[in-house]
Amino acid sequence: MDNSDLYYKLEQSAGIDYIKGEIYLTDDPSEILYKDYPHKNEATITCVCMKGEIKGQINLLSVYAKSPGLLVLLPDQILQFETISEDFEGVFIIMSKQFIEKISLSEGFSTFISIWSTPYLPLSERILGGILDYCRMVKDVLRNTEEDFNRKAVVNHLTIAVFYGIGYYLHKLTEKDKKTRSEIIMEDFLRLVQKYYKQQRSLEFYAGKLCFTSKHLSTSVKNCSGKSARQWIDDYVILEAKRLLKSTDLTVQQISDELNFPSQSFFGKYFKREVGTSPKQYRINM
Repeated sequence: MDNSDLYYKLEQSAGIDYIKGEIYLTDDPSEILYKDYPHKNEATITCVCMKGEIKGQINLLSVYAKSPGLLVLLPDQILQFETISEDFEGVFIIMSKQFIEKISLSEGFSTFISIWSTPYLPLSERILGGILDYCRMVKDVLRNTEEDFNRKAVVNHLTIAVFYGIGYYLHKLTEKDKKTRSEIIMEDFLRLVQKYYKQQRSLEFYAGKLCFTSKHLSTSVKNCSGKSARQWIDDYVILEAKRLLKSTDLTVQQISDELNFPSQSFFGKYFKREVGTSPKQYRINM
């Protein structure tokens, strides 16, 4: 499901408060969290976990979110959720790229968003209460139909205030946890892989970008994650291939071209080696 499909689906659902194409609030996880196959996220989605738990993967990294807490999903991440507990309760704030840019949150967000590597943030009851107050205020504003009431401006200011407040809270938490050198290298490596995996599958390329030898990069990534750097690269490529096979109508040849393989045959052998089945069989059976 792509970005426009998500917004259309939300707009057709009962009980959704929104400004079309900008910001949406819902408490229904089925509208947001898809478990069938990997999919690329196009919006900034903040899940306020009030009860229960969620388990899944973001860009192949495991994530576990429970109440009271905050799970932030960023644009261009590939998501796959494994379990959502039956007792789960939460509020989802979905913000389009257009909305984020309009309120100039993106720069602060990318800083606050060491969230790229720390998507889940445990919350104190006080902070949780403040975020839920924000949600209630935004819903009240969105339901106000007075003609002279500037709903967009009020929502913009409320959102800027709450997310910069969350950013400060996150900064205070994360500055207590100093990262090891291997963890820093791992994060830098994965950011590069996320950026270049469609064009580059060579370990030497990433080592060169980071000014390390391939051996040093491999050792650091293996020590930090328990998985080799080459396997991380392969896993990113396969994850995107699975997403394209399941969520688009692109042919196998087109997907092979999209992922910069020299031929469909080479891509098919690569996919089968990693997954255990051919791309066509995966599309039909999985």
